[in-house]
Amino acid sequence: DEALHAEECAALFRLLGDPTRLRILGTLASTAELCVHEIAERVDASETKVSQALRLLRTARVVRNRRDGRHIHYRLDDDHVRALLDTAAAHLAHGGDAA
Repeated sequence: DEALHAEECAALFRLLGDPTRLRILGTLASTAELCVHEIAERVDASETKVSQALRLLRTARVVRNRRDGRHIHYRLDDDHVRALLDTAAAHLAHGGDAA
């Protein structure tokens, strides 16, 4: 149904509307996978904040995780997520007049 699709898309865009979550996704887009503490260092955020963001992103199937002993490694869920990030960056780089 079109209304449900619109609601789901809006929820995804709201999720992606947070600068910390976008920095996390950008970091994951540039590497195979990372642990929470590695992501936190790279995005200059607390491990708690990164963990909370990753939980939301995982629930929305934007990232996936893999457990290796005590460590949990995160990566982008699939190429669609990378395409969303790339498309947004290309749109911003395109510039142009708003009017």
